[in-house]
Amino acid sequence: MLTRLPAALVLCACPLQAQAGTTLLTPVSSVLVVASVAALAAAWRILRHRERRERQLLAELRHREERHTLALWGSGDEYWHWDIAAGRVHRQGMPHMVAATGGDATLLDHWKREVLHPDDVDEVVRRMREHLAGATPAFDMEHRITGADGGWIWVRTRGKVVERDGSGLPLHVAGTSRDITASRRDERERRIASEVLRSMNEAVSVVDLDFRFVAINPAFSRITGYEEAQALGQSSQLLDSEQHDSTFYRRVHAALSKTGHWSGEMWQRRRDGEEFLCWLEASEVRDESGVRTHFVTVLSDITEKKRAEQELRYLANYDTLTGLPNRALLSERLARAIVRARRRNHYVAVLFLDLDRFKDINDSLGHAAGDRILRSAAARLLETVGTSDTVARLGGDEFTVVIEDVADQEQAAQVAHDVLAAFARPLDVDDRQDVAITPSIGVSLYPDHGLAPTDLIKRADTAMYQAKALGRNTFQFYTEAMDAEARQRATIASSLRKALERDELRLVFQPRMSLVDGRITGVEALLRWHSAELGDIPPSVFIPLAEESGQILRLGEWVLREACGTLARWRQHGLTDIAMAVNVSVLQLLRGNLPEVIAEIVEDTGIPPARLELEVTESMVMANAEQSTAALHALRALGVSLAIDDFGTGYSSLIYLKRLPIDTLKIDKEFVGDITHDPDDEAITATVITMAHSLGLNVIAEGVETEEQLAYLREQGCDEIQGFWLSQPLEPQRCLAFVHTWRPTLATAVPPPY
Repeated sequence: MLTRLPAALVLCACPLQAQAGTTLLTPVSSVLVVASVAALAAAWRILRHRERRERQLLAELRHREERHTLALWGSGDEYWHWDIAAGRVHRQGMPHMVAATGGDATLLDHWKREVLHPDDVDEVVRRMREHLAGATPAFDMEHRITGADGGWIWVRTRGKVVERDGSGLPLHVAGTSRDITASRRDERERRIASEVLRSMNEAVSVVDLDFRFVAINPAFSRITGYEEAQALGQSSQLLDSEQHDSTFYRRVHAALSKTGHWSGEMWQRRRDGEEFLCWLEASEVRDESGVRTHFVTVLSDITEKKRAEQELRYLANYDTLTGLPNRALLSERLARAIVRARRRNHYVAVLFLDLDRFKDINDSLGHAAGDRILRSAAARLLETVGTSDTVARLGGDEFTVVIEDVADQEQAAQVAHDVLAAFARPLDVDDRQDVAITPSIGVSLYPDHGLAPTDLIKRADTAMYQAKALGRNTFQFYTEAMDAEARQRATIASSLRKALERDELRLVFQPRMSLVDGRITGVEALLRWHSAELGDIPPSVFIPLAEESGQILRLGEWVLREACGTLARWRQHGLTDIAMAVNVSVLQLLRGNLPEVIAEIVEDTGIPPARLELEVTESMVMANAEQSTAALHALRALGVSLAIDDFGTGYSSLIYLKRLPIDTLKIDKEFVGDITHDPDDEAITATVITMAHSLGLNVIAEGVETEEQLAYLREQGCDEIQGFWLSQPLEPQRCLAFVHTWRPTLATAVPPPY
């Protein structure tokens, strides 16, 4: 027993043993010794028990600390403790949140400066002060701190005062911080996704595997008319349209169930019953395990887009004014016709039409009336050709007709004749007005004149210009010689633009004589052009080109000024009783400010207005009767004399002729040339003279070349004559000398019979 006692107790027992060798203990002493030993043994046992207890408590504390650390790590939280008196912050937690674990202590100032985000320091301090002051039960805030990798992370920090002193002042604050970077990112992405869905123009819906709506976005309600409460839980059949049968929708569902995706155009029906075309994209949604749970559909209303596409397609292929195919569609159809003709060994005829003097009519009646004329012309063409033929408008007043299955050139010519005959009847402009207008037609044939659509159209266009050159209201087939003529026309038109600047134009004057007394009553100014590049160009060539290009306005004003200036100089030489006749183009009459120009010229030259005679062609006046009448009245008000030139070649209306403020009719030379051997021309000429006299008009016969013609005209009572019998056109000085030296003879001065 003693060997197991503590050393102190053994040392205490040794003296007793030594004494026992010499002296025996008394009973009382023995009891005391035993009691002492027992007490010491008891104390030793107590110490051993306390020691074991302390070791056990320390082990439990270490175990609890380990469990606490593991709990922090498991939760992802950081534990922190702020010793207010020491000014230190102790942190323990996840490795990515603190650089090292194990209760690292940081001075508070360093923690605020190095750990907290600079933008969050003030708010963290303010809220902590509120809590320390008792204004809030706990500290709770989201802010940023430096992570273990040096980057910023978002944390949610919660804490509370855990110890105060006797005065109630806080001594320690403890709490946790949780990394919420990922959750904030997820929340931000959810907010963005939600906002995107809300702001999308497309209708987005989520349906379950039975195709019942479980979620929709605002655009879905806006497009379909169904609010969320009306759609959720309902089958997608809610939107099914009668444009598709049930089989179509079953196929869509089957494809979606099989592949997890479907896209395409689909008709749908809104809540109000209106049907709309949409583009629908549907895709499956799977959970974390890869199991399909829902389908997401994105629906775009493409009704307006499709309508716009159709309108663009129409605009790209059809003329909006007439509804006829345009140049693009014409080329496509002509190409197909050529393919069919090659296979069947047939011809294809291309007719290129241009309405004669349409620009004049358009300017005189106005663009609205011009548009109605074009629509009426289009309708007339459609009525004339077959339903299998193509009528197209290329722009302006140009039309093209494609005739298929043509056997020969004679058949194409017959179609051209039919078109000309159709336009012999006036076109309906409106309920109050009809307009007579004629076409000039050029014709090309596949394969004789070209193998490609562009070649056939171009050559028909070339032939059309030849038809215009031959007097309009006719048709011409293309020939290779026309290409040279077309190039020549282009060259002439280009040179004509420079003719005035180069001083290449001049006037010649042809006298006219009275059959009453044989005196010279006036002269007609005639324009001539000698090009430095091309030589002499006849008026029959360059005047139509000037009219087509609009240059006639500039040239016409030059002619008026030059003629009036010449007359003014002649008057200074004593020729005060002759008139100056000047031809006026329809463009001058209807487009230009002719009355203002005439007034200015008369004032500048000082000639009497009555000595200026303006000549307009019969066809020009009759094609624009209403507008022409107004323009002629304005000119007549200036005091100038007015004459109808080339009378008998047009389609005059006696009603309009009576209304016109004209003084003179000039019989066209085509009738005068044959009056001595053509009874019809004699009858026409005699009738015109009689009719003109009945209206109080002066009559002048043009193109008189023989004594026989002169005698017949005198016999019928014609007032004046003009032509080579009297004189050819003369230069200004020669004409002045001719008039000065002219002396009437008995032969020329025989009075008329009336």
